[in-house]
Amino acid sequence: MLRGVDHIVVAVKDLEAARALYTALGFTVTPTFHHPFGTMSAHVQLDRSFLELLAIEDESLMPPQTEGDFSFARFNLAFLEKRQGASMLVLRSLDRTADLDAFKALGLRTFPPFDFGRKAALPDGSAAEVGFALGFVENPHMKETGFFVCQHKHPPELFWKEEFQTHRNGATSFASVLFVAHNPSDHHEFLGGFTGQRVMRSSSAGVVMDMDGSDLQVLTPSACKAFYDLDVPHNLPEEGGVLGVRIRVDMARAKAVLDEAHIPYSIHNGLYILQAEATGGVGLVLCEASD
Repeated sequence: MLRGVDHIVVAVKDLEAARALYTALGFTVTPTFHHPFGTMSAHVQLDRSFLELLAIEDESLMPPQTEGDFSFARFNLAFLEKRQGASMLVLRSLDRTADLDAFKALGLRTFPPFDFGRKAALPDGSAAEVGFALGFVENPHMKETGFFVCQHKHPPELFWKEEFQTHRNGATSFASVLFVAHNPSDHHEFLGGFTGQRVMRSSSAGVVMDMDGSDLQVLTPSACKAFYDLDVPHNLPEEGGVLGVRIRVDMARAKAVLDEAHIPYSIHNGLYILQAEATGGVGLVLCEASD
């Protein structure tokens, strides 16, 4: 089964600063959500997917790490000790248990399932309870990036809101998740199993696979520069990771917003490029909505 992007976790040290930045970039940012395990986040909702701007709120609420378990909170805590950026790729799941079974059948390392709920602040100021079923899996060649599937256990209308998905820059959806790695072919087996996509395009530049509504690209550093003019941050681990995301926007509106906010960007192959070091550790590539 083909799995599309549910969300990308962007770990930041200062959530309010990240909120201000993404608002200035023309995105609508949700209210802050508080997790029962010591993290907090705010979202940039797109069509069926979102960016999760995540920060540490209270380390004392984090359960101790136990052998064989995966701790979402402590993984992001350790990530932020090294850098800010896209710490985790999360795919949509219709059945978390079935997905974990499928990963095990492929020989991928999985972890015990994890479920949690939280309060969701709605646009009218009210709150609703939402719940999530998570299934974690490890990429042995990219251990400093987290991977899991997320099954939403609540009615969609409690989470997805038109008010949150209306952006000044006209953003609509993810077009690409952009990984950088020195040896992209090292990752095709894991990512093929994780996404459920066994058909992929491979070249000397990297590996590209289509997902549900977007694609996933694992490119060499030189290809990232040639295709998207993205620089690799000096603190990205040698194994690579998520360098950036390509987001469909209204290009005229996006340009007006960036110019008004005096936010530096470059234009490359008709795309607006914002470097990772200026945007919370994840590069932004803005493309026309039709791409």
